[in-house]
Parts: sequence; C-alpha cells; structure tokens
Amino acid sequence: MAYKWTDDLLTGNIQIDTEHKELIKAINDLLEACSKGKGRAELEKTVKFLSSYTRTHFGHEEVLQKKYNYPDYNNHKKYHQHFIDTVDNVQKKLLAEGPSIVLVGEINSKVANWIISHIKREDVKVAAHIRNNSK
Repeated sequence: MAYKWTDDLLTGNIQIDTEHKELIKAINDLLEACSKGKGRAELEKTVKFLSSYTRTHFGHEEVLQKKYNYPDYNNHKKYHQHFIDTVDNVQKKLLAEGPSIVLVGEINSKVANWIISHIKREDVKVAAHIRNNSK
C-alpha cells in the first residue's frame, strides 16, 4: 500500500516539505516495484537513495533548527542519527545477504513508518517554531 501525502504531513517550510515528498516517493516507488514483482531489483536503488538523501535532508533541517535556536535540537539530531543507523543497517544486510522480500518489508516497516511518524510528531514542531520565530 502506497503512502499518501496528506496535509497533516505539511510543515509549512517549502524546502522541508519538498524533501519529505521525495523521501515518500522513494518508498512508494519501491512498493510499486514490489507490486509488479520487481521489488528486489528496486531495493538497492532505494536503499542507496535513502542513505544519501536522508543525510542531505537532515542536514538542511538541522541548519534551520540552529538558525532559529530550536530548543529540542539535540534530541531531534539524535532521532536523525537513529534513522541513519537504521538505514545503514538495512544497507549492510543488503550487501551481506542480497535483496530479499524480508528487506523490502524492513524498509516498509522500519523506514517508511518512521519517516511518516517523525514528520507528524517532530518536524511539525520544528516548523511551528521556525514560523513563530521568523516574524
């Protein structure tokens, strides 16, 4: 089942929202490939993208948090590092064991669900803080 971009995922920051949409698109592309029996082939591409793009995206978020003195910056940075570690572990499994349906499931359960809940729970607070402090 594909993830749908909904208004409750909007942070109000154009750069962050655009990057979030790219992350969700990558997950959806993997799920679409799976539905066509091509998930294993798409898995390596998706994991490489997530590994690289999340580092870039988190860097952008963290720059904004520092710029606007986000009070929960240290915890937010720890959430980001935990996610990077999760993706790195998936990537290590992929290299060691090769693509599998189990890894596709791991991307879906650990990675995609984390992204959605993180946006809804944490990133909206960051965006609200930036809006309130940029007036």
